[in-house]
Parts: sequence; structure tokens; C-alpha cells
Amino acid sequence: MQSEILVIGATGKTGRRVAKRLAARGVPVRPGTRRSAIPFDWESPETWGASLKDIKTAYVAYSPDLAVPSAHGVIAAFVAAAEQAGLRRVVLLSERNEARAQACEKLLMDSSLDWTILRPSWFMQNFSEGGFLENVLAGEVSAPDSGAPEPWVDLDDVADVAVAALLEDGHTGQVYEITGSDLLTWDEAVARIAAVTGRDVSYRTATPQEFENTLVAAGFAKSDAETVATLVAEILDGKNASTSDGLQRALGRQPRSFAQFAGDAHAQGCWQ
Repeated sequence: MQSEILVIGATGKTGRRVAKRLAARGVPVRPGTRRSAIPFDWESPETWGASLKDIKTAYVAYSPDLAVPSAHGVIAAFVAAAEQAGLRRVVLLSERNEARAQACEKLLMDSSLDWTILRPSWFMQNFSEGGFLENVLAGEVSAPDSGAPEPWVDLDDVADVAVAALLEDGHTGQVYEITGSDLLTWDEAVARIAAVTGRDVSYRTATPQEFENTLVAAGFAKSDAETVATLVAEILDGKNASTSDGLQRALGRQPRSFAQFAGDAHAQGCWQ
């Protein structure tokens, strides 16, 4: 009988997809969220023990982000708790070319746990179910980008790699940089959405301060908005303007294209 798998962040963009795929295969899932039957809260380490009890395999998505300065101490404590609880296999969601995230990865790599690291590029679904959905609907998307293209990745591809690493042998000790095959600037990506939907949607590059102000207006606390704006500007500074073959190595197939994503999202009514 397949043992239960812990999915930390089971209501998030990747975690929700991972949990759904596991359930579809008949794999019992223990959701790790603040509101799950056995609550898991990154800010309350006292909740970790119950979530980890009798668990051998876990998918870990840290919130708010591995690149925030406070993440390192939290992940260090979590890795220690996981080892003590008897966890064996961990699939960690990380990100490309981010030093603070990679420092968190190192904590896992140096542990006794079997690990797989996922480093996806910017999610296509940020336009259809994430922070930029309202911008698309309002007719203007803006972000503090450098003008460099991004190898946008479909979240379904990321989830497929995660599930393979959770269930199959051969992924331990692997770092998978998961990207799409299309290198598109933000302007080009938004233009493709406009073409598919028939909407009048434009793109404008914002300064980090303008982006921070937008976040504050959306309800973020000032300190959180400053952190997120700085982080997004760092991610979009051009260092990720290349594709990688993590998906191909993990699954032996090509990634979904931005055109496939946009067509499917439009058909599902995401931008109506």
C-alpha cells in the first residue's frame, strides 16, 4: 500500500497541482497548510511535528519565498525537524539563479535526506491565476523587468516533474531547472495573451518603487511590498534569459509552449 505523502503548500499554485496528481494515482495525500486537518504553519514550528509524523516523502514549497532573508533559518530548522521525524525523501521547490534560495537548497543537500531540487522559471500561470491576472483584466500589465526575455514555464510541467520525483526512483540528488522552450519578453508574452483573447492588453515596464506602490495599493503591508518588489526586480534582471533541459531530463518530453498555455487558459475562461 502506498504510504501517505505530505504536500506542504497544498493550496498553492504548485502544491495544488501536485496533490491533485497524487490523488488521481490513488496516493494518499496529507495536505500541509494552516487550515488542513493536521495544520502546518511555517511561522509556527510547533505544528511541524504532527505534520511530519509517520511521513517518509514530502513535497516542500516554502512561503513566502526561499529568497527572502528569513527563509534560511526556517529551512534549517525544518530540515532538522524532518530528519528527527524520520522523513526520507524531499522534493523542494526552489528557483533559478537566486543565491539565497540556493543557500537554502544547500541545507537540504548537506542533510541525511534524499533530495530533489526543482528550479522553475517564471510561471505562465501568473497571468491566469496569479498576481497579474487582475492586470490582464484591467488592460495593462506592468512589472520591474529588465527587458530581457524569460523562458516562461507551465505549472503543469513543474507539477509533473514533482510527482515523478516523489514517486519514482532515479531522481534523488538531481537539480532540475525547469523552463519552457519559448524565450519571450514580457511585452511579447502579454501581446500573445491579447491576441488569443481579443482583449486590449498592453505592457509597461515599471520601476521597483512603482511596483511596490502597486502592491501596497493591493493591500500588502509596506515592508512586505518592499521585499516582494525587490525580489521580483532581482528575478527579472536578465540572469534567467536562457532555457534549460530539466523537464526533458526528468520526463523525457518537451515542455508546453506559451501558445498552448494561453489557448487553454482562454478556453477555460480565465480571462473572461
